[in-house]
Amino acid sequence: MPLASPPLARPAAAFPRTRWPSRNAWRRAAREWARTDGQTWAFIAKALLAAALALWLAYRLELPQPSTVLVTVFIVLQPQSGQVLAKSFYRILGSLAGLTFTVAAIALFAQERVLLLGALVLWIGYCTRGAARYRDFRSYAFLLAGYTACLVGLPAVAQPQGAFLQAIWRLLEIALGICCAGVVSVAILPQTTRGVLRRTLAQRLRDFLAMAHDGLLGQLDGERFAGLSARFAADSVGFESLRSASVFEEPYLRRRSGRLAALGNRLMLLNTRFHALHQLLDRLSDRPPAVRQALAPALGLIAAALAPLLGRLPEERDLRRLSERLAGERAVLMAAIRDGRQQLGQTAPGAAVDRLDYDTAAELLYRFAEDLHLLLGAQLALEAPAGTAPAPRETFTPLASRAVAWMAGLRSALVVLGVGLFWIETAWPSGAACTLAAALISALASTSADPRRYCLQLAGGTLVGALAGGLLQFQVLPWIDSFTLLLLVLAPVFATGAWLITRPRLAGYGTGLMVWFCSAALPGNLPRYDADVFCNTYLAYLVACGVAVVAVSVLLPPSQPWVWRRLEAALRERLVHAIGAPLGGLSGRFDSGLRDLLNQVQVLTVGQPVVQRRLLCWTFLSLELGHAIIELRLEQAALPPLPWYREQRAWRLAIRALGRALVRLFHQPDAVNLARALTAVDHAITLAHQAPRHLEPNPGDFDRSPLRRIASYLHFIRTSLLAPDSPLAGYLPQARPPARDEG
Repeated sequence: MPLASPPLARPAAAFPRTRWPSRNAWRRAAREWARTDGQTWAFIAKALLAAALALWLAYRLELPQPSTVLVTVFIVLQPQSGQVLAKSFYRILGSLAGLTFTVAAIALFAQERVLLLGALVLWIGYCTRGAARYRDFRSYAFLLAGYTACLVGLPAVAQPQGAFLQAIWRLLEIALGICCAGVVSVAILPQTTRGVLRRTLAQRLRDFLAMAHDGLLGQLDGERFAGLSARFAADSVGFESLRSASVFEEPYLRRRSGRLAALGNRLMLLNTRFHALHQLLDRLSDRPPAVRQALAPALGLIAAALAPLLGRLPEERDLRRLSERLAGERAVLMAAIRDGRQQLGQTAPGAAVDRLDYDTAAELLYRFAEDLHLLLGAQLALEAPAGTAPAPRETFTPLASRAVAWMAGLRSALVVLGVGLFWIETAWPSGAACTLAAALISALASTSADPRRYCLQLAGGTLVGALAGGLLQFQVLPWIDSFTLLLLVLAPVFATGAWLITRPRLAGYGTGLMVWFCSAALPGNLPRYDADVFCNTYLAYLVACGVAVVAVSVLLPPSQPWVWRRLEAALRERLVHAIGAPLGGLSGRFDSGLRDLLNQVQVLTVGQPVVQRRLLCWTFLSLELGHAIIELRLEQAALPPLPWYREQRAWRLAIRALGRALVRLFHQPDAVNLARALTAVDHAITLAHQAPRHLEPNPGDFDRSPLRRIASYLHFIRTSLLAPDSPLAGYLPQARPPARDEG
């Protein structure tokens, strides 16, 4: 009898069962898409809607140049509604200024076209200079003032009798484009600046806390620190631009604009404080480890408080928790500093310079913790009702290089003059279009970080626009018999241009595509399909791009040794400003101006690592010394009226002499002036230690002892002047004894 066969095993499924994501996963994915790519597609949809509305109204109102309306729409439109309103406001101001100047120039030089062209050239050069000097929306107003003057004035060179009427039409077309872009941006899927500002603040704080945590633990190398400092400088300039645009958007941000400005300044101040602390700790790493070992518990205490916020965007409860922890551990930090000082006295009882290094580093660490606590309080106070916080005393003060701005203006004027004279001498039919394009491209390039690359991108976008415009104008548009079909035909080009504009690295292609496509290929109220005119117009645009590329590459290029020398002098001048400028709001002006210059250093030294390294060294030295001097001045200004604090005291006179020595050194860096500055700071340190510190209420604690704090700042100035990585290191003597400590 055969054995019973075992039951057959259940066959495995050929394919695993598909598990669909949960609803929460779908929601998270949708929210993430809405924060990233969703905003880009919303901007593209709004750009198409604004273009359709503006084009329909331009045709309906029978405006002479619908292309001007469309160009205005695409120039003004931005992802955030506040930026659209800000650009619209400054575009109106710039257009009115340009039209006013043009009408006045035509009235003066209507019968002499060379003089009229010369007046326009001077105006364009001045406006380009203003566009290069300011990096906020004032730059846009200057740019449009020059462009609008060309838009009306260049046709008047050949036909001055119709200039006034042309000015009125251009103003109406620009106003219509602004209204369409503003209405669509505000009414359809508005993207407020509030969320962008919150996210920007959270990202800046996250990155800064990560840098501070690594720096306190000795895990931050010099190259990474320099890169992060340069990036924070660029972020400060970008944040101020966002804040200035937010006042046009909604009352909530308008009422809190002062708090946002104060918060930005506090973050810059905190960055400066940490910079000084990190530089001192970095120099101590090359010395015997006694000071670092004594500081380790206090450094670890602050680093441990920052650790829970690493790697993620801090939320309000995280900021509140960190603020409460810093406030609660203030006494613990002071106890750790006292214990470290006692430990240092046992391990190195006779090393006066070690005690000075320890006191200076401990003072900077304590001030860093205090400033971080104040910053967290300022950020938490953003949501408080308006009017409950005091108005800030310090604002962001940009400081552009005047030499670079005037160079951009001169280059633009020479380009427009050369192209304009060529047009007049040759009677080129498209010469006015070429001159107008050259003026606009030169002005746009002056506001770019890399003018040559930006001009090449504009040329690439113009070439793509020529191909698309030729195909549409001669193969598609003659067959269009309705406005709806016209929109369907134009939509792919408009959508491509809008997408390119949202990508910072490709924005030049988008601008070149949209501006020149709308100017040359968009049909007017009375369509004209003339291949000769079309080809001549686009040839003029491409020639203008080529001339602009040659100008920024050969004729006064922005990256030149004399420009770098002027930047270096401007960086050194910031220290002189810190010594002699009025104290009111000085800290914020100093920090913002120096970081603005640092941002320009990064832009103007691309591809020049040796020059960039030297300018960065001057930037950091000016930042360290300037901040220490400002702290010294603030300490002296806050001294109570007691006999041992009088201005006639020897230690106060020595500090004044130190200021004069530093001014001479930074006006003319050499070995003689450096030796004088070091002698002055050594003398000031000695006299500060000889001052009657025992008469102070709490002479042992630097948080309540002005003389101890002043001695710490003086010692920090000395260590900065003696730093081996300083640009002054080449002027140092071979060996220098430490300052005498008699305290």
